[in-house]
Amino acid sequence: MTSKMRALAFLFAVPLLLILFLFEVAPLLAVAWNSFQGDDGLTLGHYVEILSSAFHRNAFQNSCLISAVTSVIGVGLALPIANLLRTMPGNLRQMVLTYANIGSNFTGFPLAFAFIIMFGLSGSFTLLLAKAGLVDQFNIYSTGGLVLVYAYLQVQLAVLLLFPSLGALTPEVEESAALVGASRLAFWWHIGLPILAPSLVGSFILLFANAMGTYATAFALVGGNANLVTLRIGELAAGDVFSDPQLADALATLLVLVLVVPVVVEQTLLRKRYS
Repeated sequence: MTSKMRALAFLFAVPLLLILFLFEVAPLLAVAWNSFQGDDGLTLGHYVEILSSAFHRNAFQNSCLISAVTSVIGVGLALPIANLLRTMPGNLRQMVLTYANIGSNFTGFPLAFAFIIMFGLSGSFTLLLAKAGLVDQFNIYSTGGLVLVYAYLQVQLAVLLLFPSLGALTPEVEESAALVGASRLAFWWHIGLPILAPSLVGSFILLFANAMGTYATAFALVGGNANLVTLRIGELAAGDVFSDPQLADALATLLVLVLVVPVVVEQTLLRKRYS
């Protein structure tokens, strides 16, 4: 590529880079800077308060636990579903993928309202399951309800992430394994999962970040009753009683760091694997 072509490519990229800076980098830098602001100037007091507070540490623990559990559920269920899609007729496969694409973006208050209608205390599915004697009662406004709603989103998103990766398992690979006498279980354990490992790890991290950053769905479902990082940030940023924007910025900065660490680890492992 000549220097003229590089300059032209950079020129066309300037609007995108400007938008990226204005809507991604600049707000992040502003949040990080504000997190160090105190009544007497720059301070680490907000971070000291968070790290020394059992309440805020518990918020991170709860968010990480729910995110990890629902990410495992998402990847674990999406892999066989995505593999099944490979055997479906083209039109049916496209219909399922379209539904997964729509469903994975159906979030926030509409999603919470839909689950309340189905699984609320007087929800249609709750009443049917109770009448059949399968459940005594189910509280959708709880941690279990959050796991159910999050998992619904995670499975659909994981299907979209994993389905293209299954193209690496070509019929030739499966036929070669069958020729040497490998069972389906042996094929997946020794060939399929190792080949898909980078995609599985990457999908898990994306699902984890997706769950960690969810706010509207959790707020609509449980309000402030669940101790999650995003709910605490919203409460501190816009609350009438406990408003503390600088502390909210510190929580948000730590949340970003929590999400950046696994991404960096994943990229490091992938670089070592392919080097």
